[in-house]
Amino acid sequence: MHDPEQHEGAEPAGRPAIRRGRRLGVDVGDARIGVASCDPDGILATPVETVPGRDVPAALRRLAALVAEYEPIEVVVGLPRSLNGTEGPAAAKVRTFAQGVAKIITPVPVRLVDERMTTVTATQGLRASGVKAKKGRSVVDQVAAVIILQSALEAERLSGKAPGESVQSSI
Repeated sequence: MHDPEQHEGAEPAGRPAIRRGRRLGVDVGDARIGVASCDPDGILATPVETVPGRDVPAALRRLAALVAEYEPIEVVVGLPRSLNGTEGPAAAKVRTFAQGVAKIITPVPVRLVDERMTTVTATQGLRASGVKAKKGRSVVDQVAAVIILQSALEAERLSGKAPGESVQSSI
């Protein structure tokens, strides 16, 4: 039986092959949800949009519409962990949200990946590029989603396996 999380073939220089196909990256926050996409070769992640997050059913519907539009092979959701790797209330909320996403976009797989420090990195990057804090709020979640997706792509490139952990939709 073929394991879909294992990849066959190899890239030049003996590196594992990355699965071909577009992916969506999602940064879940209380107020906003950042969404990013990558090219079908998994080389570059780019911002897509910021979805309002307070109305969860509306956010899930919008994410389902983005999945229909972009037709990704999977959706990667950032899982917030503390610096020591433990999960707190924010991680529990993201796990619940990811299960809702998985349920609404079945059969497209949803994976949770470690997102430690992505919002901090995104904020610092925006500030360094001259984006003001107030204006930056609307894009910081998209940039965080780009960082989440880019790190998931790199993890897959290095390991040859799908990144993070699979989310099962509780039907």
